Amino acid sequence: MNRFLKLAIVGLVASCGGGGNYKAPRNLENACLLAAERPAYMRAMQQTERRWGIPIHVQMATIHQESKFIGDARTPHRYALGIIPVGRQSSAFGYSQALDGTWDEYRQKTGNRGARRDNIRDATDFMGWYMNDSTRILGISKLDAASQYLAYHEGRSGFNRGSHRQKPWLMTVASRVNARSELYRMQLASCRR
Repeated sequence: MNRFLKLAIVGLVASCGGGGNYKAPRNLENACLLAAERPAYMRAMQQTERRWGIPIHVQMATIHQESKFIGDARTPHRYALGIIPVGRQSSAFGYSQALDGTWDEYRQKTGNRGARRDNIRDATDFMGWYMNDSTRILGISKLDAASQYLAYHEGRSGFNRGSHRQKPWLMTVASRVNARSELYRMQLASCRR
């Protein structure tokens, strides 16, 4: 096969999309620009807000922290002796950085057996399901981005035990998630007018 034909076939296959757009949006600091660039993200978060009651700005701030809106995000590799890769830090994957076990529980309990962590609709639905249960089980307000994030990060049992209180770095991250949630809330209110 000549070189030009091979190149054309590779180009055609690549243009079909295959796995989707996993790159981060260009402007993560502005909710309006993010929504304009990726309207499918906004539709997914709106659907999750309708179904589970988790505000869009809380979802956006959490996804920003977890994956920077990168659909195939993974945790870094761990290394033995500083050079030998021995696997990833955890099984967290996708927009929501859901762990294997929690993702499997979500799929079983919601009946969404074909859900994929690298699909924004499934990832936001997972997040809504998880945060809604955190509200039901722990009494965390759906508007409280910091506490929702801490329960999301530590797991509900860890949050209930207060494991986050012994992690100053995590408390700082939760504070940033809360600030970003509030920023996104104000931006979304202005761009919807």
